[in-house]
Amino acid sequence: MSLLEFLIDNKKQILNEAFENLSSAHLSSYDTSTSEDNLYRLENLFDLMVESIKSRNLSHINDYSKEIAKERFEAGFDLHEVHTAFNALEEVIWKIILKKFGTEKLGEALGLISTVLGSGKETLAVTYVSLATKRKSASLDLKNLFMN
Repeated sequence: MSLLEFLIDNKKQILNEAFENLSSAHLSSYDTSTSEDNLYRLENLFDLMVESIKSRNLSHINDYSKEIAKERFEAGFDLHEVHTAFNALEEVIWKIILKKFGTEKLGEALGLISTVLGSGKETLAVTYVSLATKRKSASLDLKNLFMN
């Protein structure tokens, strides 16, 4: 069985477990979103990951990561929260692959998953930090820390 067939065949289990992991993380921004929205986001990420593996093209996941970084930044999500959603999906995929996937194809499978999601996470972080550094922050009033 190919990695793509494996992922498609196990999609429901992967998404359900990733959703449970994300929910149990109790991330404030995700806790205020509906369960349907959070599951939809995970499914979208999963589908883009599969498309990136299938096409051997990281532009799909990276474009999505840039878009998500902008949306989540503007919505007040913490970078850690969005990064955790990527990690929840990746951890479940690894766990299921290690249990069910043939050892002869294990290295390539884990390499592809890690490459695609790693690229997405890096793009997410770079975009998010870029947005954060463009926003003007209030200066700190430190006068009270010093005695006259």
